[in-house]
Amino acid sequence: MRLHAAAVAVIAAAVAGPPPLASAFRTAAPVAPALRLLSPRLVTKVGSPVPPVADAARRAKSLPPLRMAAAETGGATSGGGTASIPNEIFNLVKSIVGAGVLSLPAGIAAFGNAPSAILPATLLIGVIGFFSAYGFSLIGRVCSYTGGQSYRGAWSGSVGDSTSWIPAVTCTFKTCFAVLSYSMILADTTRALLMTAGVETTRNLALLGITGTTLLPLCLLKNLSSLAPFSLLGIAGMFYTTVAMALRYLGGAYKLGTPAVKGSKAAAVPAGKYLADVAANFQPKFGDLGASAALSPSVFILISMLSTAYMAHFNAPKFFVELKDNTIKRYNTVVGTSFGISVLLFALVGSLGFLTFGSASSGLILNNYSGKDALMSLSRVAVAVSIVFSFPLAFVGARDGWLDLLKVPVEKRTNSVLNKTTVAILSGITLLASQLTELAFIMSLAGATLGNA
Repeated sequence: MRLHAAAVAVIAAAVAGPPPLASAFRTAAPVAPALRLLSPRLVTKVGSPVPPVADAARRAKSLPPLRMAAAETGGATSGGGTASIPNEIFNLVKSIVGAGVLSLPAGIAAFGNAPSAILPATLLIGVIGFFSAYGFSLIGRVCSYTGGQSYRGAWSGSVGDSTSWIPAVTCTFKTCFAVLSYSMILADTTRALLMTAGVETTRNLALLGITGTTLLPLCLLKNLSSLAPFSLLGIAGMFYTTVAMALRYLGGAYKLGTPAVKGSKAAAVPAGKYLADVAANFQPKFGDLGASAALSPSVFILISMLSTAYMAHFNAPKFFVELKDNTIKRYNTVVGTSFGISVLLFALVGSLGFLTFGSASSGLILNNYSGKDALMSLSRVAVAVSIVFSFPLAFVGARDGWLDLLKVPVEKRTNSVLNKTTVAILSGITLLASQLTELAFIMSLAGATLGNA
């Protein structure tokens, strides 16, 4: 017990010595008293004898506790917001499960065309999901140790301020790619839904309408916890889409027909109910490239897509800061549950889409389904709702990233500054989305270059 207490004192003093670490761990223990604990033969600078180990142990107990130790044991840290664990889980799942999940069947089709290709794909989804969750947890832990309230602040407090521009630049551009992709999807989806309702409009007018009436008000919110009820609605929409895809796969509504072979007892197999309504390039296609095809370089296309799909780390500091009683234990509960749900949805959507359409899987899997399929039409509505309420979560990361790059201190980020920044960035994103139509290129570029930044 005495040695243990002495060791704690030595570590506390060592940490407290240099000014940066002293600030990070919130301790002001002097170095000299702790050095006296190392050996009874040591003396102070003025030649006074060193107190015995027993007295050192007593003194160690009086040292102020490390902020790190409190965080490790699940104790309370300074600060903390008002968001509950369920609120954070809903928001984080929505931040992760966005448009990227609907491209995963195409990622599997990039290297395989036989049903067994889903085996290595599911393994990759789980492994990359685990490491993504671990990285998300580490960012929150660093924020706890350093007191950082942004990605750049956490980096400055742990690695150094001279290189803090690296995470700021990568995360900012990554989130800009994400919100650009969302805007492009919403432009097409909104126009399609309006056309279905009999309203003639252009893609750009549809984009301006959804941006001005819905996206802008949501992006102006200052506390993401208020999105929790809508996040639940968005999550329900993604679960509905997953169930709808399962029903269409299991029911064979899009299966290929097989004609009867002359001289054979095998009867003809009719084509699926909606197959005739699907364009030829979107109809199911299968071959013999199964699980072993995952050894080909083409598997990195799926990996790049997964890097984009799990992208939420730019918001990790915000989730940690806004969590009520934000201890590491409570924060990890949010992270583990949210990523676990996301891995499950990714595996199901990726597998079901690929098993239904094979190598013909579109970059947006809903494009493969018939426009006359009422069940999947509702899925399009559900996905649109899901993306709408995912948009502000990604947008906040982009906005905070630009403010970090411009080195605007947190205390100077007033409501006026945040509102002006929001309008400026959203205007730029909307302008780009109105001119760009190749969503697959945007998502692939973002995943390959910045997905693991």
